[in-house]
Amino acid sequence: MRLLLHAVILFLAPLVSVQPASAGELRCLATTGMVGDLVKAVVGDLGKVEVLMPSGVDPHLYQPTRSDLMKVLASDVIFYNGLHLEGRMDEAFIRAQESGRSVCAVAEELPEQSLLRDAEDLEAHDPHVWMDPKHWRAVLMAIRDRCVLLDPDGREAYESNTKAYAKQLEALDAYASQVLQSVPEKMRVLVTAHDAFGYFGKRFGFEVIGLQGISTESEASVQDVNRLVDVLVQRKIPAIFVESTVPEKGIRALIEGADARGHPVAIGGSLYSDAMGTAGTWSGTYLGMIDHNVTAIARALGGQAPEAGWRSTNSSVSSESKP
Repeated sequence: MRLLLHAVILFLAPLVSVQPASAGELRCLATTGMVGDLVKAVVGDLGKVEVLMPSGVDPHLYQPTRSDLMKVLASDVIFYNGLHLEGRMDEAFIRAQESGRSVCAVAEELPEQSLLRDAEDLEAHDPHVWMDPKHWRAVLMAIRDRCVLLDPDGREAYESNTKAYAKQLEALDAYASQVLQSVPEKMRVLVTAHDAFGYFGKRFGFEVIGLQGISTESEASVQDVNRLVDVLVQRKIPAIFVESTVPEKGIRALIEGADARGHPVAIGGSLYSDAMGTAGTWSGTYLGMIDHNVTAIARALGGQAPEAGWRSTNSSVSSESKP
């Protein structure tokens, strides 16, 4: 696959001319919806932003097409998460940079000491940094800086747009802290389909246990299931969570295993982990994704949170953030 990507990029690169951004228009490409929302917030009316991966797509498993590579080479700047989240596209981004495009791995702009290690590969980092709104705010600033570098004339607008969105991230983080602290301490155990919530757990004081590893390319073994069933039964955990981009089979096995040992466990909800919700809905935005997750987790584990979440109680959510 890598050899094919290399060959396609070498073939296409001369056909797509490298041009500076036209006046008032920066051509931006983002890989995931989470990254795309930040880029859209920063760029505003000064450019066009296209998101490569459709909603609901697992970036760990995404296979780029020839059309995707054309989009990469037709952009002024490519923003991707990095830390091997889009592992099957890494070579495409390297080649795009070599052909003159501006390429920014946004999560890799964070200080290394703020990144979590992959427990299964200590040489790698956990790429799911968007699960911590404070980290995502820092990523927002990195995107702003790259846009200003490429389009200095737009500095004032980029900085104003960034400031407005940063306020919303801060308000969301404050809401999350409040409702998650209402969960009884012994219930602050988040069991999910795969290990995508490490940054969430570190930020909000939850122990996080994923049935699969950091990448959904890994498979849970029978031993993994039995180990987690022991945790559920011994600690009397009332609810566990499926994820929108991961099959439910593993989570169902946990529920059946715990039930067989006399401990009923509920599905606390479906969380958004590696992708946002359906485009055009509140959960199809980064703010809505985190709002949904925080509210679902708090309510399922014995905390207090409004049924309709942060958006229903906070006037700081701008109309631009709503579907």
